[in-house]
Order: sequence, then structure tokens, then C-alpha cells
Amino acid sequence: MKIDGFFHQLPDIDPVETREWIESLEGVVKAEGPTRARFLMATVLNRARELQVGTPATVSTPYINTIPTEEQATFPGDDQLEKRIRRFIRWNAAVMVVKANKRSEGIGGHLSTFASSAALYEVGFNHFFKGKADGEAGDHIYFQGHAAPGIYARAFLERRLDEGHLDRFRRELGGHGLSSYPHPRLMPDFWEYPTVSMGLGPLASIYQARFNRYLHNRGLDDTSNSRVWCFVGDGETDEPETLGSISLAARENLDNLTWVINCNLQRLDGPVRGNGKIIQELEAVFRGAGWNVIKVIWGSAWDELLANDVDGVLLDKLNTTVDGEFQRLGTAPGQVIRDEFFGSDPRLAQLVDHLSDEQLGKLPRGGHDYHKLYAAYNKAAELKGAPSVILAKTIKGYTLGPDIEGRNATHSIKKMSNEQLATLRVRIGLEDDIPRSEEHTSELQSH
Repeated sequence: MKIDGFFHQLPDIDPVETREWIESLEGVVKAEGPTRARFLMATVLNRARELQVGTPATVSTPYINTIPTEEQATFPGDDQLEKRIRRFIRWNAAVMVVKANKRSEGIGGHLSTFASSAALYEVGFNHFFKGKADGEAGDHIYFQGHAAPGIYARAFLERRLDEGHLDRFRRELGGHGLSSYPHPRLMPDFWEYPTVSMGLGPLASIYQARFNRYLHNRGLDDTSNSRVWCFVGDGETDEPETLGSISLAARENLDNLTWVINCNLQRLDGPVRGNGKIIQELEAVFRGAGWNVIKVIWGSAWDELLANDVDGVLLDKLNTTVDGEFQRLGTAPGQVIRDEFFGSDPRLAQLVDHLSDEQLGKLPRGGHDYHKLYAAYNKAAELKGAPSVILAKTIKGYTLGPDIEGRNATHSIKKMSNEQLATLRVRIGLEDDIPRSEEHTSELQSH
């Protein structure tokens, strides 16, 4: 039997056994199809790594969550309480930007970045980020610059900022204002690290993690319990600084470093990879560089569908659908999703027969699922020997309503009408907390 490629240079000490393995694979493909063959190959490779056979690492895995449902860490928090806190933060973050642009045309700010990443930050704040109490070095957080309104909104609930601060977003002259982006020179009592221009935060976080390890190894400071967290946008990964030193992090075994990449599939003015798959591309880049990669693509409502996908048709559909199509369907009505995504194969359609159009329209992305995110953060904190990156799929402008969510212009939208604010109020479940009547319109925009 002729063996092509690299392995033809090596002696085959048992050609009969080799032939049996090849024939077994061919038999599976013929009898059960390539999907089953891929599953078997992946399972064998995974076992080979466990046995330390030394097989080359695969740089791409199927377009599903890395952590199986049965291996998810149990979420320890209070779902309803934490959801309520997130709702207030979402509201204040949006209204802060809207009010700033109403007072001063074109002052700028970003509505949609934090809207897509609110859960990413909250799972960190509530369960993982460590402060500097009791003389501890604490964690080091590099916040994505465009998400600053959400961090200010949370600080307001913590009473670290007051309403006067929020009313002076991007209005620093005269004092008491909030800087556009994280900057310790402008706000030394609030921000630790500058993260804009884009790409600066990711690059600096690698050297911060390396410096922490240096301090500990030389007995200069106990940073053994300190983790460096860096929040990155998927469009930001095209900045040369962002990925420029990731191999250093792996070479130095910086398992004290975790990146969380908000994969909302959009950059400033359109898709990051309209005809490709940015999550798969980033997975290959980071795996190839030696990082642990944890993908959080689908929310819990997808678990049952994937478990029932005995023919592999759903997995194949997820693997072959490009980002541009996912973005279009991400905010489409349920009937459109049923017809255009699940309707392409009778077996796919049967998988969702029991779901209503409303349920189909609400099938969540993993980056908005608190339980999936907690499991990913927990896994990243446990892994040893290499840095970790969490690739979380979200919708840009999530909860901001159909005029903003997932649109190409979302990043540049700075204003919301009273009707759009009312829609946001309903979408995040604050109907009973924020006035509805017309005479309270001004209060609605300053709540």
C-alpha cells in the first residue's frame, strides 16, 4: 500500500495492520458517512493525546462548544439576582451614551460593544475577578476600550461613581467627567491600564502576565493567585499588536493569562469575516501558537438539538454556514430561521418540529448564556501549563432592539429614540422599574 505525504519516509513495520486500519476507516465512511468518520477520528486523536502518543495538535474543532454539557461546572450564583443587576447596568450604559450625544452632537461613545459583552464582564465580576484586599496582589483586568460605558454603569451601582459622573461621560473639562476609554492618567483612581488604541490591551496583558511570573519566581512579590484577564473584540484581532506576541505567552507557559474574545462577528462597519468563520480562524491561530482554546458558541437551548443530531446534519450545517449568514439569521424571525436554516434538510426540520417560531427566534448564542460562560471561565482558571482564550459568540447590540442589533452600522449608532429606549426597557425586563407614560419621557432618558 502506498502512503503519501510525510509518513512515506518512515518504515512500516506492520503493513497488514496498517491496511486494516485504513480499510476500517474506508468502511465507516462508506457505511455511515464522513460525519461518523470525523467523530471517530477526533475521538481517537483525543485519546492519543491522553496517552501522550505525541500526535500533532489539531488546530480546528467542530463549530460547537468546547465543553460538553455533562462536563460543565455547576453555576453557583443566584440567576435571578444577577440577571436583575445586569439589566440595570445595561440600561445605564446605554442611556449614558444616548444622553451624552443628545447634549453634544457627535460626542461619540459606543452603545453596542458592551451590549454584546455584558454577560462576559458580569460573570467575571461576580465570580472570578479578585481584588486587592488584605494585601493580595489581586487580578489585572484589561477592559476592551469600547465597553467602558458598561464598566462605568456597574461602578455607579457600586456607588464608586455618582450620577454626576455618568452625566459627564466624555465631558472631562472642569472635572468630574468620565474618560472616553480606560486610561489611568485621566482617571488614576479608576483605571489601571490603558487599552486604546485597539490592540494595546492584548499586547500589554501578555507582558503583564510575564512580569507577574517574573516577580513571583524571584521572590519579589507573591503573584501566585493573580490572574491577568484581557477582553478583546474579534475585529480587534486584525490589529497587528493584538496577535503579535501570542506565541511568547505559550512559550513562557503563562497559565496565569486568560483572554476573552467577544466574537460578535462585526467590526466598525460590517462583518469581521462575512464569507468565513472568525471563531474557527482564531481557534486555529491560538491552538497553533500553543494556547488552550475554549469555544462558547451556542447557548443551553442548543444542547438538546445537538444531542438529538444522530445523523450529524445539524453539526454539518453549523460547520458549513458562514458568519455573514449567521449574522443575517441572528436577528431574523423564527419562521425565517425555520425555513432558511433548518428547512434545507428534512432531518434538520424534524429536529426543531417541537419548537415554536418564537422559540426558534430566541435560540441563544453562547456569549449570552451565563451558565456556559461560567463553565468556560472556570475551565480556563483550572488549566495549567499554557494561556487560555475563550471565544464567545455574541450579537452586537444585543437587547438594543431590531433597529440596532446585528446591523452593519451598529458600531456607529450613538443615539436612541424614545421608542427605541422603550423597546430596550421591555427587552431587558425593566417595565416595572422605569416609567412608561409620556410625561415621564425626560425621566426615561435620565434614569
